[in-house]
Amino acid sequence: MTFPDRLKDAAVHVQARLDRAVTGTQPVHDAMRHALSGGKRLRGFLVIEGARLHGVSDAITAAAAIEALHAYSLVHDDLPAMDDDDLRRGQPTVHVKWDDATAILAGDALQTLCFQLLAGDDCHPDAATRVTLIAEMALAAGAQGMVLGQALDIAAESAAVPLDLDAITRLQAGKTGALMRWSGRAGAILGGADPAPLTAYADALGRAFQIADDLLDVEGDAGTTGKAVGKDARAGKATFVSILGADGARARARELVDSACDALSPYGPAADPLRDCARFVIARDR
Repeated sequence: MTFPDRLKDAAVHVQARLDRAVTGTQPVHDAMRHALSGGKRLRGFLVIEGARLHGVSDAITAAAAIEALHAYSLVHDDLPAMDDDDLRRGQPTVHVKWDDATAILAGDALQTLCFQLLAGDDCHPDAATRVTLIAEMALAAGAQGMVLGQALDIAAESAAVPLDLDAITRLQAGKTGALMRWSGRAGAILGGADPAPLTAYADALGRAFQIADDLLDVEGDAGTTGKAVGKDARAGKATFVSILGADGARARARELVDSACDALSPYGPAADPLRDCARFVIARDR
């Protein structure tokens, strides 16, 4: 199966699991389903492929959990008090289609859905393994991870001095990298294996992903990306592109992809889908 086929297959199975989990008929449930629709399901793919490398054939529930958490983060990130975006995945953002209150509640519900999925027996038969996944998710998503990265990002908008490269790297390690790291580690945790190689892979992948996002904000168009572009420059934000330049950022992204692929050497050819994923991350147009 080719990488695009693998990615699409994972997305179909993850979406089916999310559809089974969100069955209510209230506006908040409709908003949750709206937030969960579309997207590449890249984080879920990492969970599934990492698990496969360790002999775990069914990691769909854990993959659905990270996608629920990621969707929550996007719903809240799009709110007027945060990034104030009207478009996400080519659709109106949740607060635009409904209202701010519904978006906040839908995001809250998606966050808790993540932990509900991780706590269920169908995630993994061993309770200790489930607790490990839950604890690591709480750290990745909270004030030591994604939330911290978002807070630093907001603070940077009004900072008197633009962030330097080290500060941007720390910020993005939380805002984008923390969930990527969880996604990479989860497969090894599900398989009871050492997560170190996949952790190194996911850390490099997360940084490359963010550089690609920064490049898309400068060079992409909203019709293709499915979201607003040019926002970083308008807000005066320092990014990998503003500091390194477009060519320098692309070169750095390629170096990170090489590092990510090198980290997979213990798995041999079996990890080729993850290598393809790393190359895809910097070649994508959305």
